[in-house]
Amino acid sequence: MEQAGSLGTHGSTGHGAPDTRTAAVRVPAQSRVPERRRERERDVAGGASAAGVAVRGEHTHSEVPLPSPSVRPPAENRPSRTESARPVVQRASVRGQILAALRTALVQGDLAPGEVYSAPVLGERFGVSATPVREAMQQLALEGAVEVVPNRGFRVVRRGTRELAELAEIRALIEVPVMLRLARTVTAARWAELRPLAEATVRAASTGCRATYAECDRAFHRAVLGLAGNDQLVQIAEDLHRRAQWPLVGGPVSRGRADLVADAAEHTALLEALIVQDLQVVQSLVREHFTGA
Repeated sequence: MEQAGSLGTHGSTGHGAPDTRTAAVRVPAQSRVPERRRERERDVAGGASAAGVAVRGEHTHSEVPLPSPSVRPPAENRPSRTESARPVVQRASVRGQILAALRTALVQGDLAPGEVYSAPVLGERFGVSATPVREAMQQLALEGAVEVVPNRGFRVVRRGTRELAELAEIRALIEVPVMLRLARTVTAARWAELRPLAEATVRAASTGCRATYAECDRAFHRAVLGLAGNDQLVQIAEDLHRRAQWPLVGGPVSRGRADLVADAAEHTALLEALIVQDLQVVQSLVREHFTGA
C-alpha cells in the first residue's frame, strides 16, 4: 500500500495548447505555383509557428506555449489584466520546491526509512502532477536517499550507525585539513564576518526544529569551506553533510533539542578557535563535531 508523509502542499495548473493544424495546399501535378502564392504560404506557416500553434510534426505534450519575446499581439487584441491567465509556473521551479520539501520530510522523519512512496500519491499531496515529484525523487536517488522500486515508486533507504560513522570519517578527512589551512591564512576579521551564521544555528537549535537547524548547519559549514575558493570541495562536502543528517533506521528520528543546542555551541567555539588560530582546538572540535553531526 502506498504511503506518504505529512507534507505541505504546493499547486500549479496549466492548459494544453489547441491542436490547430494548417491545411495542406494541394498542388496539381506538373503545375507551377506562382512566386507570390508560395511567399504567402510561407508567411502563413511562419505566423502559425511564431504564435505557438501546433503544426504537423510538432509535439506539444499539452504544455502551454510560451510567447516569443519578439512577437506581441496588437494593443487592441491584447487581453486586459483582469482577463490574463495566471502566470505559468516553470517546471524547474516546481521541481525545486518539491525537492526542498522532500528533503525536509527526510530530515523530519516524515518519509520513513524502508517505506515505499509513489510519485502520483505524493503529487496529489502537493497538488501537482506526478512528473515534478518523480524528477525530485530521481535526484534523491542520485544522492542515495531513496532507491527506485519498479512499478511501485521509491523506497527510502535504510541506514545505520556504521554508515553514519563512515560519513563522519570521510568528512573529517576532507574538511579538517582545509580548516587547518584556513586557520593559518584567513584573517580574524574575515572569520568574524561568519558570526551571524553561527548565531543563526544557535537560534535554530533553540526552536528544536530539525529541518530548520539542518539548513542553518549546512549554511555555516558551506561558508567556512567557501573561504578555500574550491567550489568542487564545497559541493562534495555539502552532499556528505546532507547525508549525515538523514535519520537512522531503528533509532530516534533525529537528535533532540538539547543535542541540537550542543551542536550549535560547537560552531561558536570553532569560530573562536579559528579567529585566534588555535590549530589544536580547531582539529579537536571539527572531529568531535563530525561524529555528532
